[in-house]
Amino acid sequence: MRFLRRSTEDTAADESAAEAVEAEAGSAARAYTPGKGKATPKRREAEGRRRGPVAAPPTSMREAMKRNRELRKANPVSKDERKAAAKQRRDRMMSGDDKYLPARDRGPVKAYVRDLVDSRRNILGLFMPLAILVFVALLIPAPAAQQYITLVCMAMLLVMAIEGVINGRRIGKLARERFPKEPPAATRGVAWYAFVRASQIRKLRVPKPRLRPGDPIPG
Repeated sequence: MRFLRRSTEDTAADESAAEAVEAEAGSAARAYTPGKGKATPKRREAEGRRRGPVAAPPTSMREAMKRNRELRKANPVSKDERKAAAKQRRDRMMSGDDKYLPARDRGPVKAYVRDLVDSRRNILGLFMPLAILVFVALLIPAPAAQQYITLVCMAMLLVMAIEGVINGRRIGKLARERFPKEPPAATRGVAWYAFVRASQIRKLRVPKPRLRPGDPIPG
């Protein structure tokens, strides 16, 4: 009888354990979520797919104008809003904000070259007035005056060319010394960039000069 009693107790215990295991398995099955078969995309990837690829900045003024026309057609705004946005972009560009500058004027190297040019008075700054003088000389009926003005202009152009070569070499050397870690492409062509900048009238330079003649270059 004792043997039968132990067997009945053991059987009841086994049944209770089996019911507990089944209950745990059922709750686990309800809590289990089947996999999606692929990893959950990151937030940056999801936003990139939703927004689409970022367009490259315009490389020329014509491309920028074309893109602006397309944007205006896609997002029509009022005339006053367009004027305000255009004024803001021009103000940012004139102040030297890299985000609003053309590709040829961007970067710390180009900003440094502009400061080097703007901090000095250059004979090249007379290039445009000299071109106007040549045009006026062509309208003068006196041949002697035309010859005299032509000789003066040729001499001035020779001096400007010499100054441009000297300044180009000096500025190129200073730019490479100031930015030794910049790639060679960043310092390539700075001599010509300085020549074009110096040949412009100071008030017409874009972006506006940050320094006056004689001001020290900011470190």
